[in-house]
Amino acid sequence: MRGAHPMVVDARSLLRLNVGLGLAAVFTCLLALTAGPGSLEWASVLSDTLGVDSVIVFEVRLPRVLMGFILGAGLAVVGAVFQALMRNPLADPYILGVSGGAALGGALGLALVPLGITLLGPQLCAFIGALVSIAALFRLARNRTGDAALVLLLGGVVFNAFAAACILLLESLLRAEQAQAILQWLMGTLRLDGTPRGLLLGVGLAVACSVAYALSQANVLNLMALDEGQAQASGLDLQKAQRRLLLCVSVIVGAVVGVGGLIGFVGLVVPHIARRWLGPDHRLLLPASAWLGGGLLVLCDATTRALFDVLHTDLPVGVVTAFVGAPVFLFLLARPSGAR
Repeated sequence: MRGAHPMVVDARSLLRLNVGLGLAAVFTCLLALTAGPGSLEWASVLSDTLGVDSVIVFEVRLPRVLMGFILGAGLAVVGAVFQALMRNPLADPYILGVSGGAALGGALGLALVPLGITLLGPQLCAFIGALVSIAALFRLARNRTGDAALVLLLGGVVFNAFAAACILLLESLLRAEQAQAILQWLMGTLRLDGTPRGLLLGVGLAVACSVAYALSQANVLNLMALDEGQAQASGLDLQKAQRRLLLCVSVIVGAVVGVGGLIGFVGLVVPHIARRWLGPDHRLLLPASAWLGGGLLVLCDATTRALFDVLHTDLPVGVVTAFVGAPVFLFLLARPSGAR
């Protein structure tokens, strides 16, 4: 996982990177506010804060854009962290069983809505499912000796398969419209209709704090990229560092799936792009992944809204990220790692 020409990392290069990508992210978010069905009178948006156009921009589109950026940044950072922990460039945010637990919890929450059981809601049920799977997997890893990351990986693969089977069983037992709602949510969506603002704020804070912690561990991840003997010789408690980082990224995955469903390719493709551009140093790789991942998901969601007038349906954002991410990833695989 080496880059073509790694940049020299100092305070000035970090500042330039964050300012440049930050400004690009702000421009992307502002551009995304203009995407959607129909047309808006932007003069009235700014002059009449209680008008219909202002409500559409500030109450509907702005929360969706901000949440999309936070979730995209979280997915990209999780992908970069997993690729370092597993020493595997094909690792992605859904490699652990946390996504399966969250998906199963959310599916159960959606199934309970027609029964009048709406106190928890699918988003909160998904987050609870993620926390339960985190606790179960970490209990499994604690009871076994050896590489915690490997134990969590194998346990996660099995748990994801079990959760997928449970979701298929649930869909087969539900009415067609309920099964369709679960399918659309699992395909990835940033529609926040009916989602409590308090829950969105909590999810946003959880993801932002976890991303900040991951960014603070950039030097630790650089050591983990070495072989295990070198990392331990440097004084790093490898097991403890792995557990903390895995807990951090598990919280992010649970929050993302709870709100947006399974949004693919962001956490796989974005770290590859950042690594090709900046090299393998996580002090640059992690912040670049966060900015690029947030911007990518915002653009993909804006695309779904821009296509509404043509398709007369709100495409799942996970479909757009797959259409964008799959060819880009294949291009990166086909291109030599030293090529510009």
